[in-house]
Amino acid sequence: MQKAESTKSAATPAPAPTPAQQDTSKATGQAQDTGTAQPQQAEAPLRDAYHQAPRDTVSQEVYDGWKQFNLNCARCHGEDVLGTTIAPHLILSLKPDGPINTKELFVQTVCAGRVPKGMPAWCALGMDIPTIDKIYSYVKGRSDAKIGPGRPALKPQG
Repeated sequence: MQKAESTKSAATPAPAPTPAQQDTSKATGQAQDTGTAQPQQAEAPLRDAYHQAPRDTVSQEVYDGWKQFNLNCARCHGEDVLGTTIAPHLILSLKPDGPINTKELFVQTVCAGRVPKGMPAWCALGMDIPTIDKIYSYVKGRSDAKIGPGRPALKPQG
């Protein structure tokens, strides 16, 4: 059993402290804690393939529509309004030649739902008309290619 422990410790040696770490531990007279991670540099960019900066700047109404769409609609209609195997591609649905080509028809469809197709009646679930109007503003912006995919930025008020 002792042989296994010595083999294990020999296979994974503790990293040697850097000269700066050695000087700090000597100056304070305290034992060095090598198990803590060093903080990243503040200058390092936070953006990567999964954390992109917003591309479009939108009004408060459209931004709220984006939030409500993601809370209530995206699980079926897809992220960025691109559709899924569950529900249709709303970018195409709101085109002038699409099946939901007016705001009134959109509000009516969302409020009453399409229960036989699996879409709930959102007004019966407590969603109000102003919220549906905000969702329409976002989805229509995507349909008209005025808003790109991803999270939009909120236009500063003033």
